Amino acid sequence: MGMADGRVVVVTGAGRGLGRAHALAFAAEGARVVVNDLGVGLDGRPEADGPAARVVAEIRERGGEAVAHGGDIATGAGAASLVECAVSAFGRLDTLVNNAGFLRDRMLVNLGEDDWDAVVRVHLKGHFLPLREAAAWWRAEAKAGRPVAARVVNTSSGAGLLGSVGQGNYSAAKAGILGMTLVAAAEMGRYGVQVNAIAPAARTRMTERTFAETMSAPAAGAFDAMAPENVSPLVVWLGSDASAGVTGRVFETEGGRITVMEGWRPGPTADSGARRTPSEAGEAAAKLLATAEPPHPVYGAQ
Repeated sequence: MGMADGRVVVVTGAGRGLGRAHALAFAAEGARVVVNDLGVGLDGRPEADGPAARVVAEIRERGGEAVAHGGDIATGAGAASLVECAVSAFGRLDTLVNNAGFLRDRMLVNLGEDDWDAVVRVHLKGHFLPLREAAAWWRAEAKAGRPVAARVVNTSSGAGLLGSVGQGNYSAAKAGILGMTLVAAAEMGRYGVQVNAIAPAARTRMTERTFAETMSAPAAGAFDAMAPENVSPLVVWLGSDASAGVTGRVFETEGGRITVMEGWRPGPTADSGARRTPSEAGEAAAKLLATAEPPHPVYGAQ
C-alpha cells in the first residue's frame, strides 16, 4: 500500500522537470495520475513533441495508471476539461497539483506588456482556473453527502517570497499564488479540501541556466541536491491522506531541506493615537526601522 494508494491525482505542467517528477512519484505511491502538459517551450510557445504522453508511458511501463491531458489550463474550457478528464478516466478527483509555468525574463524597464500578461496568465490564472473547477467538483460531492478528503498543492517560488531581479512578472505571479493559497485554504476547508503551497528550488528547464552559472555538477555518486525528484516526496505527502490537518501553509524545499515559511508577521509598531504630520510619521518610521529585522535580499541583487 503506497501513501497515495487509490487517490486520483492531477498534475499540471507534468511533461518535464518538477511536474514529471511529481507524476512519477504519485504513481509509485499507488495514485492514478492525470498528466497535463500543453507541450510548449520554455517561453510558452508550441513545440512539436508531446511530453505528457511520454510521462504516461513511463508510468504505465512501471505498472501504474495514467492518462494524458493536453489542454490549456489557463482557459476556462481547458481547466474544466482537466477535471472532466480525471472524473471520466478514473471516476473521481482527490488531489490537484498546480505546477505549470514558463519564463519571459526582462528587467522591468524592458518588460513588455505581452510578456507580463503571458507569464501572469500561465502561472497565476493557470493556478486559479484548475483550482476553481476542482473546488466546484469537491463542493458538489460534499453537498451530495459524499466524503471529501481533497488536497491542493500550489507551486510558488523563492521569487514569490523575496523577489528576483529580472523576473518582475514571474515574482508577481508567484507572490499572487501565495495569497490565493491562503484564501483557498480558508474558503474550501468546509468542503474537506486542504490547500498548501511549495516554493521549490530544483534543476528544471526554467532554472538550468542559473544553476549552470552558479553551481557545479555533483560528483559521480554524490547526492544531487538540485534534482527535481527531491521535491516530490513532500508534494506526495501534502497530496495524500497522511497530511490531514495541514492547510494554508507554505513550504520552501530544496534537496533534503524543508522549511515552513512564516510569511508576513507584524514587527515593531507605534501608535500615536492621532494623525501625524509627515515629519512625525517619518520620525516614527525611522525609529521602528532601527529595531526591525532587515529584509532578506532579493535574488540577484548586488
